[in-house]
Amino acid sequence: MAELRNYQVHPGMKGYADASIDEGLRAYMLKVYNLMALGLAITGLAAWGLFSLATTGDPSLGVAQVRDGVYLTQLGATFWMSPLRWVVMLAPLGLVFFLSFRINKMSVSAAQTTFWVYAGLVGLSLSTIFLVYTSASIVQTFFITATAFGGLSLWGYTTKRDLTGMGSFLVMGVFGLIIAMLVNIFLQSSALQFAISAIGVLVFSGLTAYDTQQIKEMYYEGDGEAVMGRKAIMGALRLYLDFINLFMFLLHFLGNRE
Repeated sequence: MAELRNYQVHPGMKGYADASIDEGLRAYMLKVYNLMALGLAITGLAAWGLFSLATTGDPSLGVAQVRDGVYLTQLGATFWMSPLRWVVMLAPLGLVFFLSFRINKMSVSAAQTTFWVYAGLVGLSLSTIFLVYTSASIVQTFFITATAFGGLSLWGYTTKRDLTGMGSFLVMGVFGLIIAMLVNIFLQSSALQFAISAIGVLVFSGLTAYDTQQIKEMYYEGDGEAVMGRKAIMGALRLYLDFINLFMFLLHFLGNRE
C-alpha cells in the first residue's frame, strides 16, 4: 500500500488526467443547467397554461370578474377561489422537502420525475402573476433575471474566492426574509414589502454565485452514474430556486401592474 500512496503521476500523464476532469466537470455542469432550464420551461408553461384556461374575455363564459375585460372560468374559480388554492400553494413546499430528504434513496429517473412535477406545481402556484402584472413586464423581468443569473452564476463558477462564509450569511438572510414576509401578511406595509424585495434581490443574487460554486465543488470524477445523476438534480433544484426567487423579487420592482 505504501507504494501506491507514494506513486506519482508522470507529468505527461497529469495533463491527460486534468483534461479528463475538466471535460467531466463541464458535462456535469451542463447537465445541471439543462435540468434547471427545463424545470423553468415547465414552470412557465404550467403558469401560462393555467392562466389561459382559468380566464376568459367572454362575460357569458365567466363566473367572476377579476379586472376589466377578464373573467374567471369555472376552472379558475376552482383553482383560485376555493380551498384548492391552498393545496396548490403548499404542495410545492412539501414536495421540495420530500425530494431533498429522499433523493439518496430514489432512482435517478424517480428523482428527475419528482423535480418535473415540482416545477409544474410551482408554475400552477405562480399563475396568478398574469392577473397582477402585464405580460410584457413579466417577459421583460424574466430576461433581466436570466441575464443577471447568468452573470452571477458565471462569477461563482470562475472565482477563486471561497464563498462559504458568504453562503452562511445568505442562508440566515433567507430565514430573515421568511420571517419578515410572514409578519407583513398581517401588517400589509408597503415600506416593509419594498425592503423585503430589495433584500431578497441581494440575497438570491449572492446565493446564485454561492450555489454555483458549491455545485461545482460537489463534482467528483469517481462518482458512479447514479450518484452523479442525483447530484445534478439537486444542483439544478438549488439553481432553479435561486432563479425563481430572484425573478419574483425583481418583478416587485420592475413589473407593471394591471
